[in-house]
Amino acid sequence: MKRKRTSRIPVSAPTLTRNDFKSDQDVRWCPSCGDYSILAQTQRTLPELGIPKENIVFISGIGCSSRFPYYMNTYGFHTIHGRAPTIASGVKMANPDLSVWVITGDGDALSIGGNHFIHLMRRNFDINVLLFNNRIYGLTKGQYSPTSERGQKMYQSTPLRSLDTPFNPISLALASGATFVARSVDIHSDHLRPMLKAAFEHKGTSFIEIYQNCHIFNDDTFELQREKEYKTDHTVLLEHGEPLVFGAEHDKGIRLNGFQPEVVDLTDGEHTVYDLIVHDQHAEDTTLANFLAGMSDTPDMPHPMGIFRSVQHPCYENLMTNQIRTATEQMGEGDLDALLHDGETWTVS
Repeated sequence: MKRKRTSRIPVSAPTLTRNDFKSDQDVRWCPSCGDYSILAQTQRTLPELGIPKENIVFISGIGCSSRFPYYMNTYGFHTIHGRAPTIASGVKMANPDLSVWVITGDGDALSIGGNHFIHLMRRNFDINVLLFNNRIYGLTKGQYSPTSERGQKMYQSTPLRSLDTPFNPISLALASGATFVARSVDIHSDHLRPMLKAAFEHKGTSFIEIYQNCHIFNDDTFELQREKEYKTDHTVLLEHGEPLVFGAEHDKGIRLNGFQPEVVDLTDGEHTVYDLIVHDQHAEDTTLANFLAGMSDTPDMPHPMGIFRSVQHPCYENLMTNQIRTATEQMGEGDLDALLHDGETWTVS
């Protein structure tokens, strides 16, 4: 009997929409939570990536943000506090073809998960990390977090106000060697979606800090950067190769005065766009990116939004795969029993 020939021509993947990425779970965030917007923009962006939803994995730790995998009709893990980067690294190592996304918050990632966070950044797995920063622990009802401002008064944990100096997530990611570092805002859909797509297209660890509002426990923490009537004067968009201009009338800019960024007036007759910092997101040296990151910690400076850094370094999973292949070619397939009995052994009685 003749064997029936099968075609090797790939069948085109079905066209996906946002609805294909919605799960059947009820979304259980507080009304007006910024997480709703991030979820919506993620579900709208994924169909544009051109990959089957079965090849996408969302992994989270603990916190309000970490409910995210339940609401995505993809594979996913809701793991333990701070350890999402570890689980994600294992998933990517086991199956490098998967698109792996870590969903975390400022508490989950930067407190108990701080050590896991910095090592994921430096190893450069091809993983996308979305950090929802609301400067508070929302799930556990309002304790101050590693990004809460000094002087934060929360009756649950700091009735006499917080004494801690907050982390700057962008600065921490840059210091840890992250190859893609960006920032966006939960409700700025026209900005957030391109950031999500750029993170996916980057080969290496992609980190996006997302300013997110907690309406219940820390309302309006990023009001100046989120709200339409304020944001043009309190944010500056980072565009590769372009000078840093901002303001409702595009009449202000950022220049370097020695080692300090400063705001200048482009209408005073003394300064022009040629005096301003020109953004270079592909610079290997992180000096300029760190200057920009520090602006968020400086009163009266606009907060940069966009891609701070995007450079190409080898991915950890590829390096390990090549290392294993080379070792196998040189020494043959491994034998666990032989390994256990190799060299000196002892019998304990």
